[in-house]
Amino acid sequence: MTTIDLVEYGPRLSVRLDDATARALVASRIVEVAPDPRRSGHWSVRAQGKVGVVRLSAPGGASVTLRIAPKVPIARLLFLLGYHLSPKGWRDEEVGLREETELLPAFARLFARQAERALRQGLLQGYHAKEETARFLRGRIREADQIRRQHGRPMPLEIVHDEYGPDIAENRLLLAACERLLRLPDVPRDARPSLLRMRVRLSEIEPSANEPLTWRPTRLNARYHQALYLAELVLRGTSVEHQAGDVTVNGFLFDMSSVFEDFVTTALCRALSDRAGHCVLQASVHLDEARAIRMIPDFVRYADDGTPLAVADAKYKAEKRAGFPDADIYQMLAYCTALGLPEGHLIYAKGNAPHTAHHVRRSGVIIRQHALELDQPPAGLLAEINELASLIASAVPA
Repeated sequence: MTTIDLVEYGPRLSVRLDDATARALVASRIVEVAPDPRRSGHWSVRAQGKVGVVRLSAPGGASVTLRIAPKVPIARLLFLLGYHLSPKGWRDEEVGLREETELLPAFARLFARQAERALRQGLLQGYHAKEETARFLRGRIREADQIRRQHGRPMPLEIVHDEYGPDIAENRLLLAACERLLRLPDVPRDARPSLLRMRVRLSEIEPSANEPLTWRPTRLNARYHQALYLAELVLRGTSVEHQAGDVTVNGFLFDMSSVFEDFVTTALCRALSDRAGHCVLQASVHLDEARAIRMIPDFVRYADDGTPLAVADAKYKAEKRAGFPDADIYQMLAYCTALGLPEGHLIYAKGNAPHTAHHVRRSGVIIRQHALELDQPPAGLLAEINELASLIASAVPA
């Protein structure tokens, strides 16, 4: 087993790998891998925009574990991840995470702590739909299943009815997250006993059969809220479990570009919620009259009558100036042209692009670049978002 410790967008590491293992890393597209020209049998490995821990294996090669640390502190990353689920985020948990240096152990400990707190008063119960084959009618008949399974026989009956008990989406979500964490490498030993106890407490819950688990925050499930938000993030991070060809991938990863985009667009929508108009995320925009060239800006603000008011794109890292320079600028100019707007906004993480404005010749369009400082307390970060929202709201369409 080879373990490679990297830092997001950090320096390259020269690692000795056999060819099969190196090919597995290349196929995973998780890190940047290339032969090291200075050392025979070594490969140059560099982390890009993904953070977390993942184990890869391929036939004929050794298993390799990648541990990729984020540039921002774990507590800051957790706030960014959770904000699009809940405006409160996990600001109250910041002290408990201050000493954490690795993403998966931090998540495992925090989820175990929150889930134990949620289950302290017993399993939440509620009504859920239950399908079964019965000798008497209860609820309603599932007509398609009755025909398909019973072939015209009047008995038994294929029915569905509402049943009150613990087998509800909230408990299924906690169980799914618990099971995923227990299968992952690098889950700390001090978190495993809590996770195992949780699995026992949820043993009467029927595991989900890969269907989406949806829930809605209510007064009745209030004590579950924080644990459920974390469970959703655990399942999002473990969605990398797959098999790409002969390469098996099992881990806990987040794409920082997606995390940043989700946070920025959600925060802008909330900051503008008390103003006239409405926001659309991932809006569909066409550049040409024939509507053949489709574009999808991250954020568009519209007036109540549908007139575009502002457009913005969240870019965690600035486009490299190689091959196709200033691609972010070109893309935003296309958005402004299609929407008929005099200015557009590119929002970067600080350090990846400066605050500046580009006045495009012969068009009157201004492309504004903004930089958010992620490594600061949530209140300061949200204050920057509010300033940006005010600037966006003050823009007057052409």
